[in-house]
Amino acid sequence: MRIAADQVLGIALIGLAAFIAVQAIQLEIPFSYEPVGPKAFPLGLSILLTVLSLVLIFRPGANGQWPHKALALKLLLVLALLLAYAILFTQLGFIVSSLLVVTALARLFDATWGKALVTGVIMSVVGYFLFTAVLGISLPSGYWFASFI
Repeated sequence: MRIAADQVLGIALIGLAAFIAVQAIQLEIPFSYEPVGPKAFPLGLSILLTVLSLVLIFRPGANGQWPHKALALKLLLVLALLLAYAILFTQLGFIVSSLLVVTALARLFDATWGKALVTGVIMSVVGYFLFTAVLGISLPSGYWFASFI
């Protein structure tokens, strides 16, 4: 029996969800600065990721083919951009790092520079507003820009 690419991805994502859940459970904050606490969001995401991964495992797509080389390269570049986002998030802050990553992702999937920049600006500013004003979550302004603020 040949295992489909969707099933391999589903198994890998369940491993990622388990890793996220374990890390979230180990979070110990002496005081709560958010209404729901720091564990709720990553635990919720890990549960959602597990459910969607199970769908991939038990109901893989119709073709089950591995992506061709050009698409596989784009997917690896997406992964690299997300890793860079995680690394630079505290140094650059939410708005700048989100702007750069969203713009790069839009360009990666063939958006024009203008559309990519507009999308990056809108998503980073609206995302910042939603997290800070609506959800009450504090986001980093960035170590590199702390002297300007």
